[in-house]
Amino acid sequence: MQKNLESPNDKYLQEDLEIIVNSDIPFSKLDGSSILITGATGLIGVHMVLTLLCCNRINKTRIKIYALVRNEKKANDIYASLLYREDIELVIGDITKEIYINDNIDFIIHCASITRSESMIKNPTMVIKTSVFGTNNILDFAVKKNIKSFVYVSSMEMYGTFEEPAVDVKETQLGNINPLKVRSNYPESKRMCENMCIAYLTEYGIPIKIARLAQTFGAGILPSENRVFAQFAKSVIENKDIVLHTSGTSEGNYCYTRDAICGILIILLKGVNGEAYNVSNENSHTTIADMALLVASDIAKNKIKIKFDIPETNIYGYAVETKMKLNSDKLKKLGWQPQVNLKEAYIRLIKSMKIY
Repeated sequence: MQKNLESPNDKYLQEDLEIIVNSDIPFSKLDGSSILITGATGLIGVHMVLTLLCCNRINKTRIKIYALVRNEKKANDIYASLLYREDIELVIGDITKEIYINDNIDFIIHCASITRSESMIKNPTMVIKTSVFGTNNILDFAVKKNIKSFVYVSSMEMYGTFEEPAVDVKETQLGNINPLKVRSNYPESKRMCENMCIAYLTEYGIPIKIARLAQTFGAGILPSENRVFAQFAKSVIENKDIVLHTSGTSEGNYCYTRDAICGILIILLKGVNGEAYNVSNENSHTTIADMALLVASDIAKNKIKIKFDIPETNIYGYAVETKMKLNSDKLKKLGWQPQVNLKEAYIRLIKSMKIY
């Protein structure tokens, strides 16, 4: 075990980090800068922090990372082997309250959001407040710091649903969101935050870009992760049947974590202010049922089966069924190209999870 590695216990995650920092992303633009990462104990936030730390070690960039976290214990557990380093500093705070950092901040990647589907049913007001109040506070903070670039990490859910199956959904298209459905709190708040970002760009000149992420997963997910992809992977590891709580006909857009991090960094450094970019691997588009079949047959070699247990009400908080395929041409024009397909994503995810 090497102490200087960013993820000494997970060789698959470490490999991903090193592939990113050895890519053609212009990391030199970040040399000597300071970057605030919000939601730094979440999936995207953790991977982004580790990537930048890895970049410092391998590329000798002098990036100072400020990791904004609410749960200090969780943050200490995640970054325990790295807090001796001078290039990372934990900032303990609630994003729904005013943010205080005395040092200069050059870049912000705003990842903080409540993404657990169950919370969107049981704690809908908290989902909204975290998104809207949190984003407002971060944008106010950005005004004070006169930052160089800001990426708001949004979601494919902001597109809503389409009357007819939508193929190649580009950033200018929008579907419907029913505001009278409680589960709409997440996509509606994402839309509001995107518009808030544009308002701050227009009124205060904040150099904002928006990354609309597909469902993202890969090596190095947190042990507490319980979204569908993690449930499927756990079924393989525990040799248990996959249980679907919906019909599985909803179409999913997916992206491997390494590819998503590359996309966000490219948007940060090369994106156009006021523009949104889809971050989705078009070759990993499938229905939930077909993804379950892929995992049960190709990954588990038919040792597990698929079962259906559909409740009468949406107690699990799953998103409204949708049929759309995100188009990522706009991001590809900036030089992004996803590398990991859905099958390989699951193989790497499961190998990584077995370590823990």
